[in-house]
Amino acid sequence: MKILCISDTKDLLVYSPNIVERYGDVDLILSAGDLPLKYYEFIISTLNKPFYFIFGNHDLKHLHRFKRQSFFEIDLAHQSFQEQGFAFSVGGDCIEGKVIRDRSTGLLIAGLGGSMKYNSGEHQFNEVQMMARLIHMIPRLVYNRLRYGRFLDILLTHAPPRSVGDREDLCHRGFKVFRIAMKWFRPKYLLHGHVHLIDMNRDRETRFLDTEVINVYSSYVLQETDDGGSQ
Repeated sequence: MKILCISDTKDLLVYSPNIVERYGDVDLILSAGDLPLKYYEFIISTLNKPFYFIFGNHDLKHLHRFKRQSFFEIDLAHQSFQEQGFAFSVGGDCIEGKVIRDRSTGLLIAGLGGSMKYNSGEHQFNEVQMMARLIHMIPRLVYNRLRYGRFLDILLTHAPPRSVGDREDLCHRGFKVFRIAMKWFRPKYLLHGHVHLIDMNRDRETRFLDTEVINVYSSYVLQETDDGGSQ
């Protein structure tokens, strides 16, 4: 399985006429936020693969268009925004506060966007608020465990977990709640952005319990090997 992950800044290797040659074999595309919807439209229209995204703490002018009506969703995979009651669409699915199952891969994916509250900006949360968002997911996560034998495969977040690839300044500080989520629900991967990588050769992966935490800043191709690992 091969997943193209993007976040925070456009990658000229992705935003390119050669995108199909480079990434045409991916099974899925995930965005951890802080990117313009026009960028998503380009990727979706050229690769034509399932695409899921969350919002970060920037590029929020369209956030209100993707607010959902209910916290408990049984299966939203491959539904258009029009089917979900939205008049605005980029061809992918916003999974803010949702747990979904992608029908093409069978992956169970949850999305928790936003950053730590550091000013009066939109889509910022304190620990209690982020915990409340996680709690709203629990019924679907329990359903997953009963139906599929596991709670979650991928937790897609904008901010990192606390003390796992985050920074000490309040804006880029990670959430302790995400550590709790990894302890309770044991996703195979937590994919995040938000923390910009000046050195693109820097190691992006950190292990926490059973979860591989990966900073997908700019772009990152997650490819599972035959033994179930990643490369």
